[in-house]
Amino acid sequence: MKKLKLSFVAAAIMASSLYTAPVFVSDLGGVAVAQEEKKERKTRRVPTLRGKVYEQLARAQKAGDAGNVEEAVAILDEVQEKIDSMNSYERAMMYNFYGFIYYNAEDYAKAFESFKLVVEQSPIPEAFEQTTLFSLSQLSLMQQDYDATIHYLERWEALQTGTIPAKNNVLKAQAMYQQKNYTKAAEYIEAAIVTQEADPDDGIADENWYILQRAIYYELKRQKDVTSVLVKLVRYYDKPKYWIQLGGMYGEIGEEKKQLAVMEAAYQMGYVTSGQDLFNLAQLYYYHQVPFKAADVMVKAMDDGLLEENLRNLRFLSQCWALAKENDRAIPVMQAAANLSEDGELDAQLAQIFLNTDQWDKAIESAKKALEKGDLRSPGTAHLVIGMSLFSQKRFAEALNALAEAEKFKRTEKMAQQWLKYVTSEKTSHEVLQAELSS
Repeated sequence: MKKLKLSFVAAAIMASSLYTAPVFVSDLGGVAVAQEEKKERKTRRVPTLRGKVYEQLARAQKAGDAGNVEEAVAILDEVQEKIDSMNSYERAMMYNFYGFIYYNAEDYAKAFESFKLVVEQSPIPEAFEQTTLFSLSQLSLMQQDYDATIHYLERWEALQTGTIPAKNNVLKAQAMYQQKNYTKAAEYIEAAIVTQEADPDDGIADENWYILQRAIYYELKRQKDVTSVLVKLVRYYDKPKYWIQLGGMYGEIGEEKKQLAVMEAAYQMGYVTSGQDLFNLAQLYYYHQVPFKAADVMVKAMDDGLLEENLRNLRFLSQCWALAKENDRAIPVMQAAANLSEDGELDAQLAQIFLNTDQWDKAIESAKKALEKGDLRSPGTAHLVIGMSLFSQKRFAEALNALAEAEKFKRTEKMAQQWLKYVTSEKTSHEVLQAELSS
């Protein structure tokens, strides 16, 4: 049996799912708060925001909050007409509000250009600059400008005196992932997750960080590392898809016992719900010599309408019942499968089951049907079944003819010859006995 492969594809786990809305200074009090957060750092000498400008920006903010984009922009345009008389802080705040309003209107290109103008003003509060730089990096990522993403993050980090936050490395990892620089992406996401997991108050990274790490490792063909990430996703986020994917990855790395254990646990928790996943679980049971459980999964899946009663599924179910030595259950299923099959292979298997259960006439009928359909792996075996069934009915002459046909095939030649000698001997003994009884 081939190892069951992981069912997810790279496209389903791309980092695009990790985009988060940029964090902007969206109100006039926000800058003051941001400045307070940086008290311990050497402060810049920044000009003040004058009352008249403040009032106009407040009007624009109010209109923007009410959803009146055109009105908000018009107010800002009036402010911009006096740009020559504005100081750097006032210009930065004006451009910031342009960007915020455009962003809320989902005009990301104009928002990006506006925020770029914010960080071109100097001097402005350092915290304000950092917030805007980080937002620019996120907007760059959304616009698939990955070089700009890194550029703005590095500008942000140049202003930072403390530890670089984990989220910075996540953004870098996303940018590198999209540029297919998977090795560098792995370094960044690993650094981010190590930092987050070392946090004594939390110790668990964001779910999407693990998803990105899994995607990167998958592209690098680091299957064992993919598996380790999935173990964390199962432990911390306990979603059905992660259990299924973990089972698949254990199969990929050759740990079939763990694969079965994970899939069986997922099944018991009601996480295995798709037809294909149920079929895969049944295959695992069959592969690990637990055919009765395999058959049970198949029957329930068919009864629930999750698996069709088609040739593939009926053939496999019949094999499960046969391996479990449940011939009474295997026979009707195999008959249904044989009726759907264009070749005679299933009829040949059915003939052998009938032979083993002393149903001679049915064995002969199925073997003949198999030969009529053709495309058999071992046509000689079908002739052997016919010969042995006829012999069991003491139809010696017919049995010898069938065994002679089996002798023509290399795979069954020796066995046919042995049976020919035995049947010939039994035929002679039977004829002698009959002669004695009639005399």
